[in-house]
Amino acid sequence: MPVSPDAIPQTSLDAGKRTRPRMSTRNRLLFFLTAWLIVLMPFLFWWNTWFGRQLSDKQLAEYLQDEKHPRHMQHALVQIGERMTRHDPTVTRWYPQVIRLASAPVDEVRNTDAWVMGQDTSGTGFHEALLKMLADSSLMVRGNAALSLVRFADATGRPQIIELLQPATVTAPHAGKLIDTSAVGTAIRQGGIVAKLQEGTRTTEIRSPIGGRLRNLSAQTGETIKADAEIATIDPGTEQVWEALRALYLVGQPEDIAAVLPYERELPDIPDHVRKQAIETEKAIRERTVR
Repeated sequence: MPVSPDAIPQTSLDAGKRTRPRMSTRNRLLFFLTAWLIVLMPFLFWWNTWFGRQLSDKQLAEYLQDEKHPRHMQHALVQIGERMTRHDPTVTRWYPQVIRLASAPVDEVRNTDAWVMGQDTSGTGFHEALLKMLADSSLMVRGNAALSLVRFADATGRPQIIELLQPATVTAPHAGKLIDTSAVGTAIRQGGIVAKLQEGTRTTEIRSPIGGRLRNLSAQTGETIKADAEIATIDPGTEQVWEALRALYLVGQPEDIAAVLPYERELPDIPDHVRKQAIETEKAIRERTVR
């Protein structure tokens, strides 16, 4: 038979309440502090790496010189590029720094720099700096320099633009044993790890020169390979292909059509806007040839 709460002595209820554990004030503060940090730390990381965060002129000057933090340099360059697009007359004070960073040691900084110089075709020294960047060691820097040169009505970088439409080959920097590889079909960002190579006690991370998708592997995990041996092929990403096709729409020649045609096919991995741009690019090249 159920016992009514009223039948339980009050002293028993009070004893039950007294034995229930309670969190101390110190522990409650630690709990709330930990929860706050869990939320705060990702926000601070995002805030410090988000290129959309506006910089003051003082911060911009500091970031352009911050060689220990390449992302700060990129952040400053992006801000300069945005000011260029708004035709801000005060931005020209930073142009010497923009030209200087064309020879920065970090690929990502030079890559961003090449894009920025294409935002103002009146920038003194930009055209000459971009022409030099066509010989850069990085495929993406060469490609961005070529794309920016098109804005200067300069088609010198046409071969580099065609290169942007081609799959990138990833090779071994030295002999060794492959101890890990990404899976075929995996989306890979520029600088993302494709494989790891071990030689003795040294492990080398082999990274992708472009952003895109891993098309195939020429070597398998556990295999011992020679220096310069092909490891993988990376198909270029959608944005890269689209920008290259847009540039060829303006400067492409008949011999470039062979590189455009593969993107006209109706395939799941070719977005509709890219396919349409490829068709328009081929049409523009043929019409220009006739004229």
